[in-house]
Amino acid sequence: MGASIHINAEVGDIAETILLPGDPLRAKYIAENFMEDAVCFNQIRGNFGYTGTYKGKRVSVMGTGMGMPSISIYAHELITVYGCKNLIRIGSAGSYQADVHTRDLVMAVASSTDSNFEYTFHLPGHFSPCADFDLMVAAKTSAIQQGINLKAGNVASVDVFYDDDPDTWKSWAKMGVLAVEMESAALYMNAARYGAKALALVTISDNFVTGEKLSPEDREKSFTDMISVSLGMLKYI
Repeated sequence: MGASIHINAEVGDIAETILLPGDPLRAKYIAENFMEDAVCFNQIRGNFGYTGTYKGKRVSVMGTGMGMPSISIYAHELITVYGCKNLIRIGSAGSYQADVHTRDLVMAVASSTDSNFEYTFHLPGHFSPCADFDLMVAAKTSAIQQGINLKAGNVASVDVFYDDDPDTWKSWAKMGVLAVEMESAALYMNAARYGAKALALVTISDNFVTGEKLSPEDREKSFTDMISVSLGMLKYI
């Protein structure tokens, strides 16, 4: 057994900076293709986690599963048990804007949500989940140095994937929300509550306006830019 319920690692096994893809197989792919001397620290529920180095910087990567409840469990344990200070989500999203195309990389400056997740913190109003400024600067700098275009703005972090109303997205779109995903709001709220830094970087896999969609093969190739930007951030954090 590890030091926490859902992660089979001991304190010290996980780096202060961790990349968090939703898909555990993407975590495995990153460890095997981008990191040096990667050691697996978690396999519980098939949710692979690894720690290694990238250009001499210690870094970890672990899958989070899908949705706010899942990423919240891992974020809480990573911060409060393992001392992670920089949590960087790298995932996919659907675009709500015609000019945010498939393969585009989006930085979630803020994360609007339809979730009741914030009520666990017993706040007297509505909390506005947002990314850490230092991580945003690091991501932008990394993207510029690599010649990768990075768009930034508000995203919608939702609880339901198969919405009964096919036009719900239009209400978010009219407020300028760039894209939809299912994890960033809970990540940002956990980071805020427990004193860590968080950022979500997402690659656009489909577009609600134009109907564009990436094939599974295209998704794998397109996500390389997102991985490169997130790892390039290590130099600045």
